[in-house]
Amino acid sequence: MRILRITNLNEKQSCSDIFNRNLVKKKYYIMNTLFIYWTLKDLKKRFTADFPQICQAAKESVSVKQFKEKITELFPYDTVLQLIRYDGETITDFSTGKEVNIRTVSLLYSFLRNENSCNNATADTVKTDLIADLYFIFRSFRNVPEKIRHKPVPEANVVQCAKRWVSGLNPDVRQTREANRQRIIHKLIRRLERRHSVNSPYYLSPSLSFEEKQRLVNEWWYSHRFQLRMAIKHPDELNFYLDNTLSDETMNVLHDAKKKDIPFFVTPYYASLLDISGNSFDDRVLRSYILYTKELVETFGEIKAWEKEDEVEAGKANAAGWILPEGHNIHRRYPEVAIFIPDSAGRACGGLCASCQRMYDFQSRRLNFNFKELLPKESWPVKLKKLMTYFEEDTQLRDILITGGDALMSRNTTLHNLFDAIYKTALQKRKANESRPDGEKYAEIQRIRLGTRLPVYLPMRIDDELISILKEFREKASKIGITQLIVQTHYQTPLEMTKESAEAIKRILSAGWIVTNQSVFNVASSRRGHTVALRRTLINNGVVPYYTFSVKGFRENYAVYAPVARSMQERAEEKVYGTLSAEEQDEFVTILRNHIPYTKEINNFLLKKKHPFTATDRSVLNLPGTGKSMTFHLAGITEEGKRILRFDHDSTRKHSPAIENFGKIYITENKSILAYLKQLHELGEDIKAYHSIWEYTEGLTEPKFKLYEYPDLPFQITKTINHIEIR
Repeated sequence: MRILRITNLNEKQSCSDIFNRNLVKKKYYIMNTLFIYWTLKDLKKRFTADFPQICQAAKESVSVKQFKEKITELFPYDTVLQLIRYDGETITDFSTGKEVNIRTVSLLYSFLRNENSCNNATADTVKTDLIADLYFIFRSFRNVPEKIRHKPVPEANVVQCAKRWVSGLNPDVRQTREANRQRIIHKLIRRLERRHSVNSPYYLSPSLSFEEKQRLVNEWWYSHRFQLRMAIKHPDELNFYLDNTLSDETMNVLHDAKKKDIPFFVTPYYASLLDISGNSFDDRVLRSYILYTKELVETFGEIKAWEKEDEVEAGKANAAGWILPEGHNIHRRYPEVAIFIPDSAGRACGGLCASCQRMYDFQSRRLNFNFKELLPKESWPVKLKKLMTYFEEDTQLRDILITGGDALMSRNTTLHNLFDAIYKTALQKRKANESRPDGEKYAEIQRIRLGTRLPVYLPMRIDDELISILKEFREKASKIGITQLIVQTHYQTPLEMTKESAEAIKRILSAGWIVTNQSVFNVASSRRGHTVALRRTLINNGVVPYYTFSVKGFRENYAVYAPVARSMQERAEEKVYGTLSAEEQDEFVTILRNHIPYTKEINNFLLKKKHPFTATDRSVLNLPGTGKSMTFHLAGITEEGKRILRFDHDSTRKHSPAIENFGKIYITENKSILAYLKQLHELGEDIKAYHSIWEYTEGLTEPKFKLYEYPDLPFQITKTINHIEIR
């Protein structure tokens, strides 16, 4: 694996200029800048010109076995040796359960031996995507000294690339969005004028002048209940609010989605963040969240749970071995963590993200947008008590993540009751430990998290009553050992950090909770410098990066999937310059835990240490059943050019003993690197800036940032794990 070095940044040069100059300097520049459109014939010429020894080996070898032996002598590098080792094996893809026969080197052998490979059966089997991947893998080992393989790019270039991506706090962006808001308000008035019920809280009397109606709707705009009541639930409605600027192709896909009953939910506020002119700012990331793709629409109804442990049958262990209470309130993968989904409006969201990893639950209707149906039933208090008993009796649990859906979609009363139940459970568990000897005590609850995207989709939801509830819970919970209180949100682009959103974050911080962020690394957000700009915008506003997730690789996410290699490239070449030393981590965490709010102190810290941002997040893929990891190596490449990756679980955390039975974990990506680069090219990116992507053929999961470690308990807990059944 090699990382390109880039030096001597001129402030006036573009990100692409920098990369272009460096590629020439390193003799790594591909003369045909449209190499993504090479044919098999072009690739045959490239192999002949650049790797005559490989072509000669194929010609002289009488078998694939002999060819492999010759390649081993020519390229004794780990990546090539792994491809040779796995060639001929049949593996089971862990996400789909399908068998895959790996023939990477065998297909290269056939391709190189046949002089007319572009006009025979090989062309029907082998795609340019496969041969291109192999060409650039071999190229990465040619004339590259070992000593520069792991040297990252200088910081200044990363900052320069990030300047392409403005935040929602930019004055020009704010001006565009205020115009959007007024345009949508005018359309909302037209919609409200058709309401004739005087009992509606949002009734516009015919006697009011237009100016009076406008004043009222402007006031209502900042009510989260108004935003939810007026949420856009139909494609034509969305197009209406966007001044009919959506393309016919997009509208056809959205109409097909509606026919298949895929939920559609966009708040007027979030719709106002889009740029309908196409001239103000690049809003592709925003659009990728609310506009569905044809692959998602075609697949909906047949979507499988990527996280296999989310498939729960009463009385039976889930994929990770956990026995859970009946229903779908608790999801679990790790011994120390449980996801808790209450029977409330928390089973809805402020909007449905197109790449949502819980799309399986929306498909099954366990998550939906029928708010009246989601109100807690009379039986809920009884069920809640049973669920709390499960937590109290668990030997290892110390972390409860309340989510959904979206935790903050629940009403304040519901949240207050949840907090009260959790507090009592934690207190009872703590008291029960007093009678248990050291080494037999149970883990105590130390961390409570709220999973929410409402600071992004619906920032006006963060009201005074909610802040009082958060503050009250923090004050009493911290006295019984629950010292880590985190609102875990989901910003995907700097454009989502608006004035309203930033104010919502300030309010949460004022309650003494830490705010962290999970971003999803999709095609639009994976462009050079974008994630750096996001991290910088987040930390400047008090949000600490937590995870950067690769999109799950099922077919429904084909259009938005960015290969793991790009995530590794971003981590090594861009994110690396926000890395804090061990001493800096200690100082940073101390600031977070001892200042309410902490935003000013964090910004002073960054200024003092000369860090442009903080890379406190881990770049990971959510593996089905086994947890988050980025420890992998390349095992093969399919005929279509899709990489087959063998993963190991994250060795830095505790896992269910069930993972020992999983065997080898192989994931076949749903897209080739070549197909991904073509998408970037279509988005206007200079793909030469991404050229080192081919070289990222292995990875190691990053260590956990100190903020996310559990506090040490003052006693030894039992090694016994209950609520589990290992098959």
